[in-house]
Parts: sequence; C-alpha cells; structure tokens
Amino acid sequence: MSDASPPAYTGPRRILSGIQASGALHLGNYLGALKRFVALQDQGDPLFVFVADMHAITVWQDPALLAQQTREIAAAYLASGLDPAKAAIFPQSAVPQHAELAWIFNCVARLGWLDRMTQFKEKSGKHKERSSVGLYTYPVLQAADILLYKATEVPVGEDQKQHLELTRDIAAKFNNDFSAPGFFPLPEPLIQGPGTRVMSLRDGAAKMSKSDPSDASRINLTDDADAISQKIKKSKTDMGVMPEVGAALDDRPEVRNLIAIYAALSDQTRDQVTADFAGQGFGAFKPKLAELAVEALAPITAEMRRLMADPAEIDRVLSAGAEQARNIAAPVVAETKRIVGFWRG
Repeated sequence: MSDASPPAYTGPRRILSGIQASGALHLGNYLGALKRFVALQDQGDPLFVFVADMHAITVWQDPALLAQQTREIAAAYLASGLDPAKAAIFPQSAVPQHAELAWIFNCVARLGWLDRMTQFKEKSGKHKERSSVGLYTYPVLQAADILLYKATEVPVGEDQKQHLELTRDIAAKFNNDFSAPGFFPLPEPLIQGPGTRVMSLRDGAAKMSKSDPSDASRINLTDDADAISQKIKKSKTDMGVMPEVGAALDDRPEVRNLIAIYAALSDQTRDQVTADFAGQGFGAFKPKLAELAVEALAPITAEMRRLMADPAEIDRVLSAGAEQARNIAAPVVAETKRIVGFWRG
C-alpha cells in the first residue's frame, strides 16, 4: 500500500466571497469584506463576488424587499471600487448550479459535521426545532458556493473559519469517495488586517451586525456625515485614556474596537494608532476617528445613492456577472454529475 498523498489540485488561483442579502450594509462589512474585495480584484481570474440571496432566505425575508436588498449590496460592491471587468458580481440565485451542487454535497457531508457548527447553535438559540432545514444545512450550500468555482482562496472572518474547514472536509471526502483526486481544491482562508472583525459601537464583545436592534450599534454605509459623527461620539468607551501600547487593550474591548477601526481606515497598525494618541482622552480621539470615517465612507454613500437611483445599471452588472458565473459553474456541475454517476442520456 502506498503512503503517498493524493494529487493536489492544479487549477488556477481563484478567489471567491459574498455577502448575504439581508439588511443594510455597515462599516464592519466595508472593512471586513468590501475593502478587501477591492484589494483582491487584480489577483483572481476573475474575482467572484456574489450576493447571497439563497442564504438570506434561511430565515424569513420580506419578498418585496429581497430584490431591493440584492441591488443595494451590488451597489455597495460597485461604490466601494469593484470593477465588473475584474470581478464577476452576481446574485447567487441566478446561477442554478449552486443548488445542484449543494444537493450532491448534502449527500457527502455528515450530520456529525453539521452538529458541530457553532453558528447554527447561535442563530437558532433555544428554538432549534423551529429553525428551517436551510439554516441547518447553510454551511453545505456555502461549500457549494466555493467549490462550484473551484475557488482556492476565500476571504473570511474568524467566525467563518469553521465553515471553510467544513468545505475542505467535503471537498476531500468527495475526491476520495469518488476516486477523483484533485478534482476539487481544498480552499485556504484569507484572514488579514486589523479590521477583519469590527465590533458593535455599544458592546465591544458583540460583532457589528445588521440584525442588532440598536441602529447606534453600527455605522451604516448609507449614513450621512452627521449620523456617523454622532454615533462615534456616543460610542461606548471607559473612564481611562488612550494607552501607550496596543497590548494594554486586552481588557478594554470597546477601546480596542475603536482603535482597530481607526487602524483599518488609516491603513496603520494598532500600535501606530496608540502611539499617536497615547495618554489623550477620548474627547480628542473620537473626533479624529469620526473625521476619518466620514472621509472614507462619504464617497461610497454618494455613489451608492446614485446607483440605487438607476436600478437598470445595477441589473446590467448583475446579469453580466451571472452569465460569467454560469459559464464557469455549468461545466463543473456537469463533470461532478458524471463523476457521481448520474444518467446523461
């Protein structure tokens, strides 16, 4: 018996990510995703960036708002600097192969793997029996999203690393079970930068979220300059002053979050920010942070509003991106079906 490892995937480097079509986007989405997508769009062939409307309906969505939310996220992609000539921007539901591959992967993944997914436990809470089956199998669809395009790298936050590990497990098991070594890649996470996990402005222990009932907990990409300034001014801190070194922030979550936001917006390290403001009070720091946030977000907000006033322009981008995505996805699913043994006629 040979101890040699199975052949590795030898296809092109390909990067993919997406944002769920539920609720307004905020500063955390910009720093943790959109800004990074723009930096990556020259590195893929092309970059695949989708709007996850299929994931969105794992919990109830108002049908009258869902298409509008899809357009708003696409507008945010474009306003942040994504170029449709370099990035395929499309709605997940416009590429039927996502659902086809997800079903095959449902038959590859194991219940024990899904039972260990912490996000389902967090989202379902005490009412697991009332949750949709889609919410439970969400990570399998996510694996299909990634492997459908044979993505080799995925920009993810720390909270999504477990899902990417599941994707790798599904890819490895498929390749092994069907004697198809190297057919699907084992994608790697791209986790980098100080702004990958932005926390609530009201609670440094909670992630900034579209679903938080308090609008003061987040800076929306559609907020104007006054709203941004007021939210930062009223953001929670403590009675201390700015530390001299970043390591002194370990037990100061709200302060650590504001410094991380400043660092991400200014392309500095946390230690560089603390060195600049060491010993100063938050009355000095917060106005500077607000000024920085307004400067970064105002052009994006203005462009989003322009695009949302012309939905036909957004729809043209989404239609072109969906066609580009289908051209890649269709042969992958066709070959997957052949490997599985489905009848081809």
